[in-house]
Amino acid sequence: MPGPTAGAAGPAGDTPTDPHTAPAAEPGSGDPAATGLATVVVLGGLAALGPLTTDLYLPGLPAIADDLAAQPAAVQLTLTFSMFGVAAGQLLFGPLSDRFGRRPPLLAGMVLFTLASVLCALAPSLPVLIAGRFVQGVAGSAGLVIGRAVARDRFKGVAMLRFLASITLISGLAPILAPIVGAQLLRVTSWRGTFGALTALGLLLTLGAFGALRETLPAGARDRGGIGATLQTMGRLLRDLPFLGLALTSSFAYGALFGYISGSSTVLQHVFRVSPQTYSLLFGLNSVAIVVMTQLNGRVLARRFTSRALVLGGLGAAVAAGAALVLGTRLWDLGLIGFCLPLFVLMGSLGVLLPNTAAEALSLVEPQAAGTAAALLGTGNFLAGAVVAPLSSLGGQPSAVLLAAVVLVCGLLATATYLALCRPARMRTAEA
Repeated sequence: MPGPTAGAAGPAGDTPTDPHTAPAAEPGSGDPAATGLATVVVLGGLAALGPLTTDLYLPGLPAIADDLAAQPAAVQLTLTFSMFGVAAGQLLFGPLSDRFGRRPPLLAGMVLFTLASVLCALAPSLPVLIAGRFVQGVAGSAGLVIGRAVARDRFKGVAMLRFLASITLISGLAPILAPIVGAQLLRVTSWRGTFGALTALGLLLTLGAFGALRETLPAGARDRGGIGATLQTMGRLLRDLPFLGLALTSSFAYGALFGYISGSSTVLQHVFRVSPQTYSLLFGLNSVAIVVMTQLNGRVLARRFTSRALVLGGLGAAVAAGAALVLGTRLWDLGLIGFCLPLFVLMGSLGVLLPNTAAEALSLVEPQAAGTAAALLGTGNFLAGAVVAPLSSLGGQPSAVLLAAVVLVCGLLATATYLALCRPARMRTAEA
């Protein structure tokens, strides 16, 4: 899903510059609407690859288990290793985009994603499918991490949030439509057809990125220090307590998100006995919450409240949703409605929490380290997701109570981390 790509066209009225000779430019607070529509659409599509790669095949998890003669918990490893791939890939593509510019690593990642999707579609066994999903995750991470770097290249402050909101408006349709499309695909084809659809999408986005996206990191602003300098930059960022706190807060929030994503399919279909089509509708409805709140955050709330107030509000709502889930599944047995309503609140809280933590963290770094910083943020997010994903099926069986506990614990950890490491005085020092 949620959620967090290559270059964008320059602001309206600017004279295009040679990306090989242009000096480094400080991000501005201009209007993101000046960015070309084609660029925003392609960036949104690239950012949507993550949730599409995850959500499109979710309704087919039981079918994969039957077809490949595997246990449901083993099939969930296809999701876990995909997230490990996204985590590892961001550590690769983020520094590469700082070194060689945003465009070349992005195009390479898209070609690799398309080939990995073919491998998944033809996988003869579960181990091959797991391997294909890992490579798919590595390659698909290029759009995710480079998109955040582009936002740092071009904008800062509220303008950055508005730009991210524009991309999310498009990419946010993915978690709404993907399970619905995936369930309908299962009516006319097997689960392999969903990976065929991802292959076609990968090819389409590769062509779109090649034609529509321009470079946003001039040669003069690139990091030429090599691997050693990249590792030093990573070490410096991880020693910065406000950046580390924001990264950990975001990671624990993603843990709650992926706990829901990985567990909802089997819990709703096996515990609550809903059909794949009903599951896809419920999943899409919950996804509406994160899309609406992300847009409200970027276009309204960010202008009226401080980023800290919005993060604290998002954390409070996430913890409340986790507590309601635990009570509704463990003590009160409120059934399907008691399970889905808190998840709707959770998704809405993440629509406020995730973009604000990302924007705050990226605002603390210089442009030539934006790719590396975005890589650290994304890697932490998806490592948390990969660790959390199997927990709702501990013991080999899906459990609504375990899923609820995962959401609550992740919300509490995110809140504790933010309060401990992102105190106002520390944030002011880091920003200065």
